[in-house]
Amino acid sequence: MVCAKVRIRFKKTGELRLISHHDLMRCFERMLRRASLPYHSTAGFNPKPRLVFAMPLSLGVVGLQEIAELELDEELTPEEIQARLTAQAPTGLDILSVHRIDPKITAHVRKAVYQVSVPPESATGLPERIEQLLAAAESWIERDRPEKRRINLRPYLSDVRLFADRLEIELLVTPNGTARPEEILRLLGLGDLLAAGAILERSHLELEEEAETSGVASAPRVLCVSPTGGVDATPLGPAD
Repeated sequence: MVCAKVRIRFKKTGELRLISHHDLMRCFERMLRRASLPYHSTAGFNPKPRLVFAMPLSLGVVGLQEIAELELDEELTPEEIQARLTAQAPTGLDILSVHRIDPKITAHVRKAVYQVSVPPESATGLPERIEQLLAAAESWIERDRPEKRRINLRPYLSDVRLFADRLEIELLVTPNGTARPEEILRLLGLGDLLAAGAILERSHLELEEEAETSGVASAPRVLCVSPTGGVDATPLGPAD
């Protein structure tokens, strides 16, 4: 019987960004066993911890605020759970926080925010391209996997923000799917950025329950921060 459920926020950086989601799950399973946590297990011949990740992270992407939920058979304080997991975590995996949640609650991601460094030579004309993309009613791309098809990404694009040292992409996650950050980079003419060595980071996951308590997000905008610190934020109307 499940006695408690906790939400774990963690960071996955360094060489760990190169492991698959399946390997990350196995890593957490080892951590749970070595930490002697009273986790609840699945039924069957090969029981596993009842551990669910809010949104799998793509291979090669750094995760700065990832979310996992764990069911427990015994009550433990969040502080003790965090301390035990931290003691067993490998380099590159940091346990940021542990909070107790209602066992009936399951995390549903509403938004995912990604960021990537943009070199000065690639930023020329980028504010104008961002404005055009956010103002467009449709933005079609060819997606090759799992099957070849054309997809309109505009309904999944919430916002794009350009800072002096990085680009932020805010994507909506819906029952019908979402956009991939590398697809948005292609639409902005930055398709070769990752191949050139830039590292994509997922900086935040917003859950449905968090959106309900904070209210509806503001309209999409282009935010440009100059090297001298000046800021220009221009609303561009509501998202599709």
